Amino acid sequence: MKFIFDKDTWQEIFDSIKKNKMRTAITIIGVMWGIFLLVVLLGAAKGLENKFNNLFGSFATNSVFVWAQSTSKPFKGFQEGKRITLKMSDLENIKSEIKGLEFVVPRHQTQAMAENDFKTGTFGIYGDYPELDKVEKKDLVYGRFINENDMIEKKKVCVIENEIYKQLFDKDEYPIGQYIKINNINYKVVGMYKEGQVKTGGPQGAIHIPFTTFQQVYNRGDSIGWMMITGKSGFEITQIEADVKLLLKNLHDVHPEDDRAFGSFNLGKEIKKVTGFLTGMQFLTWFVGIATLIAGVFAIGNILLITVKERTKEIGIRRALGAKPWEIKRQIILESVFLTSLAGALGIISGGIVLMMIDAFLGQGDEAALLNPTVDIPVILIAAATLIILGTLIGLIPAQIAVSIKPIEALRDE
Repeated sequence: MKFIFDKDTWQEIFDSIKKNKMRTAITIIGVMWGIFLLVVLLGAAKGLENKFNNLFGSFATNSVFVWAQSTSKPFKGFQEGKRITLKMSDLENIKSEIKGLEFVVPRHQTQAMAENDFKTGTFGIYGDYPELDKVEKKDLVYGRFINENDMIEKKKVCVIENEIYKQLFDKDEYPIGQYIKINNINYKVVGMYKEGQVKTGGPQGAIHIPFTTFQQVYNRGDSIGWMMITGKSGFEITQIEADVKLLLKNLHDVHPEDDRAFGSFNLGKEIKKVTGFLTGMQFLTWFVGIATLIAGVFAIGNILLITVKERTKEIGIRRALGAKPWEIKRQIILESVFLTSLAGALGIISGGIVLMMIDAFLGQGDEAALLNPTVDIPVILIAAATLIILGTLIGLIPAQIAVSIKPIEALRDE
């Protein structure tokens, strides 16, 4: 390892580089561009992934939403257009008949005016079970979510979104324990949460009250507005969706081929599409980056081949004076590794600067296209190690050519 720190070795390397400044600079830029592309594209892909996780991180990703509509085919004496209403009994049947279920959460929704003193607004009112907080996690700022005791006693309590708080309360006012009126009925505020970027409550905001309270206040009996179903790990949510809809068709005397009677939105399937796109983008990024790196490294090999050709006489003199083949070879390999390492370092630094600029200009605020675009340190280390290995291997070619020339022939070279 002493030769690495040998002053004469490095002096010869730098002299060689100085003789071909333009050629060397262009070659370094080629390799630098490859590692730069790899860092920036991987960072951008990570930023997209972070944005996606930020949007849907509060949701159970293996979920499907199911609701009732009207029939499109006559069946068993019922005419086309029969309106269907989901019942609590449907919920129990689904739980007992369908395999692989983790949660089946019924929900109700309406719109109503809410007021606090002289401040008013029209918001989405949701009747919910405590389990909603498990399949659509709420980022609570104060208080709690609905609990079982609220459900059993049909309490007049509510959990509000922070945007509703801003409209109904004074700034810095503590909302927990205070009352707001919804359709002239007082509800005690027991929790406040920060709404995610995917606004399930709509642009007007959401107020959650116990499902049983909603049924009583709005006279919904045992009906269900819609249900949110999540599958256990290892069970395909698409199959669960199909099984649930088929069961509901049997329960409500709907034609088996009627695709309009029950609507659904398969969140798990849509998320798989996005994650598949992100995986494909990462693969493409690695492919493009590594291909560009290899092209740049080969360019360094070509430069060194030309250098060896130009220094044939010099190499012959050194061989004649007693220089061993390995000493000639290691100098050329070291030059190759130095150039690839320098180019890699410049590419990583410039890529990091660009990612910082992207984060500053495109990664801030709720509307950010990319969120915290970064590259993990292990990925950088792997890329740097790959670059050094490629530099070593590509340096072996001109090094072997250099030592294969016989000193007497090298001295004759013009």
